[in-house]
Amino acid sequence: MSAQHLFLVSLAVLFAAFVQGATGVGFALIAAPVIGIVRPELLPVCVLVLMLPLNLYVLWRERGAIDRIGAGWISGGRVVGTAGGLWVLAALSATHLALFVGISTIAAALVTLMMPAFSPGRTAFVSAGLITGVTETATGIGGPPLALVYQHQPPPTMRSTIALCFLVGELVSLATLMATGRIDGAQLEAAAWLLPALVAGAVLSRIVHRRINGRALRIFVQVFAIVSGAALLLHSF
Repeated sequence: MSAQHLFLVSLAVLFAAFVQGATGVGFALIAAPVIGIVRPELLPVCVLVLMLPLNLYVLWRERGAIDRIGAGWISGGRVVGTAGGLWVLAALSATHLALFVGISTIAAALVTLMMPAFSPGRTAFVSAGLITGVTETATGIGGPPLALVYQHQPPPTMRSTIALCFLVGELVSLATLMATGRIDGAQLEAAAWLLPALVAGAVLSRIVHRRINGRALRIFVQVFAIVSGAALLLHSF
């Protein structure tokens, strides 16, 4: 990765870590399209690796607010959905994967913006986990379905439960990707170079996460995701 690309992606990772640390979602929606434009071959491994320490940090910070029942149902669906994500990776080239990331980003952002309020139950939890398993394993993006089911819960519950679900799912996805030979040194090296930006964003989120206007920031994330996804689609053609 060139110095210019590293600087650009580091800015995206810093901002993405700040947003996810403050609201509970947004890291992959912000970081994955930027990485897809600069180095599509780093997806999804680089995003998944970076999200491990970020979600572990958020989980520890707000561990008292976890919805353990909901997280259990989501994680069950998430494990099943991993197989679908592997199929997507096997079927698509790097260019087609970038297109898939762009389309998935825009679709997820639009659904999250337009979805009305509802009270989630077991079916909603399992469905969110299943969809997340497919999209996160294939692209690194898995937040929107989880944001949908928890968007009307208290912010600490949303942040901590989504962090737990992400952490479990990312470990499953990375183990599966490693077993199928889809992780290489370049992806891990890129994640290592981006780790300082991730830490900076997470630390900044701690300063504001109790005071930030979560709704306004979530809307900004969705709009940013739509723009980034559209840019990735244009770049792929």
